[in-house]
Amino acid sequence: MQFPQPLTEARLVRRYRRFLVDVEGGDGKVWTAHCPNTGSMMGCTEPGSRVWLSHSPNPRRKYAYTWELVEVASGALVGVHTGRSNQLIGEALDAGLLPQWAGGYASRRAESRVPDLPMRADWLLQDHTGGEPDCFIEVKNVTAAVEEGVALFPDAVTERGRRHLDVLAEWVARGGRAGLVFCVQRTDAEEVRPAEAIDPDYAAALRRAIAAGVEVAALRLQPSPKGIVPDCPLPVRSEPVAGRISGRS
Repeated sequence: MQFPQPLTEARLVRRYRRFLVDVEGGDGKVWTAHCPNTGSMMGCTEPGSRVWLSHSPNPRRKYAYTWELVEVASGALVGVHTGRSNQLIGEALDAGLLPQWAGGYASRRAESRVPDLPMRADWLLQDHTGGEPDCFIEVKNVTAAVEEGVALFPDAVTERGRRHLDVLAEWVARGGRAGLVFCVQRTDAEEVRPAEAIDPDYAAALRRAIAAGVEVAALRLQPSPKGIVPDCPLPVRSEPVAGRISGRS
């Protein structure tokens, strides 16, 4: 995925009210932009950090700029725009970069409801040439990390995320196929683990889902001011991990 126009570089002043961020340009001017990330953004909101923002020409928008990237204390670039995750993983599925689902499925559909279960999945893979059942895939964006290249999810308690895991496990129990993909927009990540200390219920649900047959994968992406491109699959380990959050003061 390439950005349609160059991003604007600035310095982070503060993030507040979940959806707002104040930034300072090179000329010293401070302005407010949209923050497209509802999580805690642990490790990504240090004042003074270099950030990059996209600009919308839409005159109806209250905030013309949207926060896209941040350079954390370790020097890694992190993509914070969670709304881009589905597109990025969709492109990776089409390119065969996720081995679990490479080849076989002839069609892909976004925002599909799981039959008779309370969930709308990010992707539905259908029409497998080998007769595999339809596969619902949920995508989660990962921005938090601890030292030693371990990326963490979630960065805040997510009851919704736990429910999604339980639904995917139930779909598999009914004879279907389901997957979870961690979209890791960090240049320094080497593996993904559940953030047990932040949300132990989610960590337990992830282990239950894996045991039930939900296929779990992670893909590292390389964000830059030019665009965000796939890098490589990462291992997902369900064991808890302790450590200092990368980029956190």
